[in-house]
Amino acid sequence: MIDPKLNTILSVAETLNITKSSKLLSMTQPAVSQHIKSVENTLGVKLFVRTNKGLKVTPQGDIVINYARKMKGLYGVLLQELKDEQRSMRHLTVGVTPTAENNMISQVLAMYSIQNPSVRITIIVDTINNLYAKLKEYEIDFAIIEGMISDPSYASILLDTDYLVMAAANDNPLSKQPMVSLEKLKNERLILRLPGSGTRTLFETSLLSKGESLDSFNIILELDNLNTIKDLVESNFGVSIISKSACLDDVRRKRFQTVPIENLSMIREINIIYPRDFAHGNILSEIVKLYHARVNTNNK
Repeated sequence: MIDPKLNTILSVAETLNITKSSKLLSMTQPAVSQHIKSVENTLGVKLFVRTNKGLKVTPQGDIVINYARKMKGLYGVLLQELKDEQRSMRHLTVGVTPTAENNMISQVLAMYSIQNPSVRITIIVDTINNLYAKLKEYEIDFAIIEGMISDPSYASILLDTDYLVMAAANDNPLSKQPMVSLEKLKNERLILRLPGSGTRTLFETSLLSKGESLDSFNIILELDNLNTIKDLVESNFGVSIISKSACLDDVRRKRFQTVPIENLSMIREINIIYPRDFAHGNILSEIVKLYHARVNTNNK
């Protein structure tokens, strides 16, 4: 049902090269050019212009390409819905940010699938911005993220309220303290998430509110894998700033300890973000109930 011209337009937008797209699509170059011209004539706009560096997407082309991605995504949803109906199954694709994924989200989604054998769940872990793009292009059904997305097309459910703490090895003297000051934290080797991550941004913003900056801290390592950060903390290579909920299992298993940071409020929300036309609100409600039941069990 999807016009093959849309696939051609999306391929050229990706490669910005008609020769490369013709090979990827197993089409001749004149056929690719004809598809572009046909869409341009139908819509009365120019999609691409030639420059010294090759093809460039026009402002009108950006609009067409964005809608083409949405149409392709919706068509994929249609095909999946039809398959699900035939097999009496439902397939859900859930986007989760890295820190939220290391929360209890995966366990809760697995529990939901076990309790509902007709539901199959795929988890995609990505950044907030990338998940937002996937939502807009119907590549995921809903997202579980830290913070919010400011877009009236989407609704949200508050799943949990979390806050950042210092994670330190059991052998580190600070792990025995009820709270750690910023001055003491400055004397520690600090292992942080990469710039732009939700945790890193919240930590930096909180420091700025106190007239502080990361320049005063001894940052020895920056990386994006939270599990690796936990391993390094456990081995006492340094301390880190991590969300408390992401460390519940680790603290319970006594891999390391978490300590609040004095006079530094680093509260964040974990939300389920979904399109307003999402037709399965009952699934979201059940996931929220399972999550809260899991939290209550862990806190006992």
